This record gives sequence, structure tokens and C-alpha cells, in this order.
Amino acid sequence: MKEKICGLRPFRMIGEWKLWKWAARHPFFGKFCNYEMITYIVCGVLTTILNYVVYFVTPRIGSERFGIAFANVTAWLVAVIFAYFVNKIFVFESMSWDRATLLREFLSFITARLLSLGFDTLFLIVTVGYFKWNEPAMKILSNVFVLIMNYIASKFLIFKKADTSSGPEHTEV
Repeated sequence: MKEKICGLRPFRMIGEWKLWKWAARHPFFGKFCNYEMITYIVCGVLTTILNYVVYFVTPRIGSERFGIAFANVTAWLVAVIFAYFVNKIFVFESMSWDRATLLREFLSFITARLLSLGFDTLFLIVTVGYFKWNEPAMKILSNVFVLIMNYIASKFLIFKKADTSSGPEHTEV
């Protein structure tokens, strides 16, 4: 499956970026230039786009601050369900579908996402609701922070491999 996914245009394009090629040769950043990181970036971008679209099509109900929070929570619910499945299947390749694994992964995933939702919502309320900064720009900036927080939680807590003694997989794209 990796070969098929890595052959898709978005993955080939990322692998051809000068910045990506530089990072792949770098002693520190080279550890992150692999299938998992590219699929996380692509799936994260898709999740962010979905979150962004749902956020702006959700009707604003009530006060300005409450309307922002309502739209953000709605966008989060849609995006987090999408993100769980693409992260499980494509990014971290957790192919166990038994109830115990699903329950553990999903509850951990939801918990981590609730923490990032709290950050995202608070960030938007403060920057947009109080400071009146540019809402689309603040939503994008918030999603960058959320993407990083979510990767760390998914990689090391939620979809961790049972056998970590073999080290991280380093599949070039």
C-alpha cells in the first residue's frame, strides 16, 4: 500500500521540493523525511481544509464569542472523525480492528484532540473575539499549532507500535 500511496502526485511533489531534499540529507531533519511524515502532512492538510471549510459554513448562533466557539466545535467534530481514520489507516498503519485496540486508540485520540480543541478555541476567542485580529489568518495559525501537537500525541501516545525496539521506520519517498 505504501508504494501506491507514495506514487500519488501529492507525495511525489513533496518529495521533489528543494526544502524536502535538503531536510532528507540533514542529520537531524532526515529522521523525519519518511512515509509517515509525508502522509501525516497530506492528511493533516486535508483535515485542516475540512476543518476550515466546516468552520466557515457553520452558522453563527448567539453572541460573537459564542458563535465563534460553536463554529469551531462543529468543525472540530467533523475533522476529528476524519482525522482518526486517516491517521489510523494511512499514517500510522494501525491495522488492528479488535475492540480493545479501537477503544484504546479512539479514546486516546479523542482525549488528545479535546486538549488541542481547547487550545484552538481559546486561541480563537482571544485573538479574534478580544483582539479583533484577522479571523482567517488566526484560524490558519491556530491549526498549525494544533497539527504539531496532534502529531506528537498520535506518534508517541495513540498509535505507538507494540514493538518499539526496532526503531522508527525510514522509508524514503
